[in-house]
Amino acid sequence: MAFRGPKVWLWRWRRNPLKRRADSVETWVVLGTWLVTVLAGVLAGLAATQSVEQGLARERVEWRAVEGHLTEKAPGTAAEHSSASTADRVWGKVRWTAPDGSSHTGQVRVRPGSTVGTEVTVWTDPQGHLVTKPATAAEAQLRADLIGVLVGAGAALVPFVCGRMVCGRLERRRMAQWDAEWAGFDPLWGRKTWADGDT
Repeated sequence: MAFRGPKVWLWRWRRNPLKRRADSVETWVVLGTWLVTVLAGVLAGLAATQSVEQGLARERVEWRAVEGHLTEKAPGTAAEHSSASTADRVWGKVRWTAPDGSSHTGQVRVRPGSTVGTEVTVWTDPQGHLVTKPATAAEAQLRADLIGVLVGAGAALVPFVCGRMVCGRLERRRMAQWDAEWAGFDPLWGRKTWADGDT
């Protein structure tokens, strides 16, 4: 095996009589990989963040809170009504009227033991379909940032891994070339360079 010495900072960019064509190719592959990795990560992350922010902002504008009414008694007892937290709520069947006047029904979370006719606030899209409560501006910003980071990291991983694979292949080829050339010197090292009678 060829001897591998310690790493030297920016060695690929330094002049060296032992530098081969493969070293120069690897230099540009490494540079290109880092540039594409950074650009892909940043651009994909920003695009994802902006897309999520716009989608959530559109939801805050278009989705509306409307009053619905329970059509059947909610599971549970009335004694649990006052102490029930959001996590303890149960599913109840609710009917509401869309902006176009059409009637809709669906399942929403309500307090246990709520009676028929109890008013319940539900969120609907422009077509009157049941949706979740839209995220606040702060929640939307946090969600968009997190998604942007994840998408950016995923996008950056692709060129980085590809670049590492190419560099690994170049490294193996370079080491094989070194091994072959060092092997050619072995017979020369075994020969004497002076006459047998010399001291």
